Amino acid sequence: MAYVQQARSTADAATYARAETALRKSLALQPADNFAAETGMGALEAARHRFAQALTWARRATASNPYSAPAQGVLADALTQLGRYEDSYAAVQRMTDLRPDSSALARASYSWELRGDTKRARDLMSRSLQAAGTPAEKAFALTHLATLALESGHPRTALGLAGSGLTALPGDAALLEARARAHTALGHHEQAVTDFTAAIAAAPLPQYLLGLGDLQTSLGHPERAEQQYDVLRAQEKLREATGGVADVDGILFEADHGDPGTAVTMGRAALRLRPFIAVHDAMAWALHRAGRDTEAIAQADLALAQGTVSAPFHYHRALINEALGRTGAARTDLGRALDTDPHFHPVDAPRARAALSRIEAAR
Repeated sequence: MAYVQQARSTADAATYARAETALRKSLALQPADNFAAETGMGALEAARHRFAQALTWARRATASNPYSAPAQGVLADALTQLGRYEDSYAAVQRMTDLRPDSSALARASYSWELRGDTKRARDLMSRSLQAAGTPAEKAFALTHLATLALESGHPRTALGLAGSGLTALPGDAALLEARARAHTALGHHEQAVTDFTAAIAAAPLPQYLLGLGDLQTSLGHPERAEQQYDVLRAQEKLREATGGVADVDGILFEADHGDPGTAVTMGRAALRLRPFIAVHDAMAWALHRAGRDTEAIAQADLALAQGTVSAPFHYHRALINEALGRTGAARTDLGRALDTDPHFHPVDAPRARAALSRIEAAR
């Protein structure tokens, strides 16, 4: 489990192999009722985004020990990513009933965030922070509190939360990204570049590379942006060579900076394995960029079907609606995006304001 956590924080895929070796040795030594190793295998498969396999292991673990809170947590994670939201909420409730620790409260927070209740999500994540027993748990809670603040249009609050987290866990990549996004929203561009660069040095994850690339694009530095995009392209080639399935950031990147038709193919493959709201949104955007807006609007509606509050999701649906001639719906979604977070993206937020002005002028 330590290897799984290390791989998540460093993006070192080789560490997943070490985790699997240890877990399978445990299962070989004790094949029956080994709920700890079964839970570990579920967490490992979830970290690899193999959610159907994670669900299988989580069910084995909960059958071996129905009173294991960590097993219920892995079950909830797998069900969430497979789009089985009501079942996932029930698993989160069971986990919280069994042991309302920092991990359970964090999952409870996310379950309400998905349903659009940001206040309850924030309250539960604050309780997760209070219950945190390790610097890593504290950093995790502060990262997500900062993200909730950012996505609600409060970048100064996010900046303070991310800074507090980095005091507890210096160099944490997720906290550095959260602080970079807060600096971006506040117009502190030099600090944002510094934090994104540090996050990438710690863990070159696609969302960090795309974040820095898009920031450099917004600042009028296309050559610097391309440096980040080139690393993303190299990562995508490696993913294809190893037979991996594209994640959300890869689909969005291909739609905007590559071939939209290829992005649609990537999105379709991802949805088969992970019919989660973020994948529906990425698929919607890929279809829009490919000129297939009638198909795109159905995916965009699925992305928002749970009531999730997301400025990017509303922005994507707005432009799809505008392309379909539904200017009233487009205006509503653009307003919702900008009211939720007026600085949600360094490139797309200005485009959202321009689109809203264009629609208002046409009226």
